[in-house]
Amino acid sequence: MHELERNGRLTNIELARKIGLSTSACLRRVQELERNGTILGYRAVLNRDVLGSGFVVMVAVGLSRHLKADQVEFERVMANAPEVRECHSISGTVEYLLRIEVADLAAYKHFHTEVLGMVPQVSSITSHIVMASPKDERA
Repeated sequence: MHELERNGRLTNIELARKIGLSTSACLRRVQELERNGTILGYRAVLNRDVLGSGFVVMVAVGLSRHLKADQVEFERVMANAPEVRECHSISGTVEYLLRIEVADLAAYKHFHTEVLGMVPQVSSITSHIVMASPKDERA
């Protein structure tokens, strides 16, 4: 699995050689990992700077109430916001951690005001601008 995590474009022949299996055994294992849900999919890693969304902000969001309906509504709004690349329900002093990717500070301010600021369930927003990502293994 580690080899596929590092490079999901390996051919079955290349993968089999790297992990020391026959190509048929390797293919059966990969197919089983896909079938049982261990491998959820394959995707391209895009250069967000080239796409114009390289300004990254991690945002801690607190909700005013701890009701299931409030969580469902907040998650619905975040699912429909293209700036939100990740939305994690977390434990601790706030309920959610978001990864926001936009073009620049002005675009983030717009998201902060016009999207997060318009969600009635939100009681707190703490923004952390990502300066660099020396290790990022998301694929």
